[in-house]
Amino acid sequence: MKKQISRISSKLTKTRVLAEKPELKRHIPDTRRMSRSVLHAMLQIYQMVYIKPCCGSLGEGVIRVEQRTPASRGSSGGRDSVVTQKCTYRYQAGTRVSTFADYDKAYQAIMEETGGKSYLVQKGIRLLTYGGRPFDIRVMVQRNPQGKWEATGAAGRVAHPQKVVTNGSQGGTIYPVEELLGVHTSLKKRSALITQMNELGVKSAIQLSSAYPALNEIGVDFALDRRLSPWILEVNTAPDPCPFTKLKDTRMLDQMIRYAKAYGRTYNLKCMKAKRGMM
Repeated sequence: MKKQISRISSKLTKTRVLAEKPELKRHIPDTRRMSRSVLHAMLQIYQMVYIKPCCGSLGEGVIRVEQRTPASRGSSGGRDSVVTQKCTYRYQAGTRVSTFADYDKAYQAIMEETGGKSYLVQKGIRLLTYGGRPFDIRVMVQRNPQGKWEATGAAGRVAHPQKVVTNGSQGGTIYPVEELLGVHTSLKKRSALITQMNELGVKSAIQLSSAYPALNEIGVDFALDRRLSPWILEVNTAPDPCPFTKLKDTRMLDQMIRYAKAYGRTYNLKCMKAKRGMM
């Protein structure tokens, strides 16, 4: 039975619905409900993961966790050999970084950080950077006045220099997507990437609304890895258009406001924490 709700708080629920579509699943990082064994296993597979509250927003509570296995050169019987040292575990919550030589102690500290809330573990995507700071891309997708899904805008979000999240509410800086991609690829490839993300955003909206037909808008957060492959990090079913208020070109924002009014939503456009990027 389809549910007449317009907001889905559970990240895992949204991920599972999207993953039912094979063409979307291949763009979704491995995401699982966190436990001691799941976090340990995913660190062994990926070395770096992000953990995030199942129902959080605004980048609050997101923690980057890494497993590091340094190797040093040694000598055995006159022949060089590699001596593998014991893993260390490092996590960053906000601006604080903690390192542990033991997984159990690291997990205990992480549990204290999470306050007993339900969390997810997601394969870490090593983001492209701008000025040495990682960035992702928010694509806004809305029903147009004719009821069809349409990508209405994209904005780049560059992380605060001392944080692992890009959200404007966490001190991120907003740039036009073209500016951020321009340092990594050609004009032709840049245009193709934006088109691809817009198309994936619309397909995500169609897939989610097949289960939740009352949806009118979503915000899709994309990561681009070092090979310029897009990954769907998260989908917000009550997206904040705040990033778009920081762009000099207001055409995307104007269209978002117009479409939102058509389905009965008005936005609070007072965005105090996000910064406008200087080009």
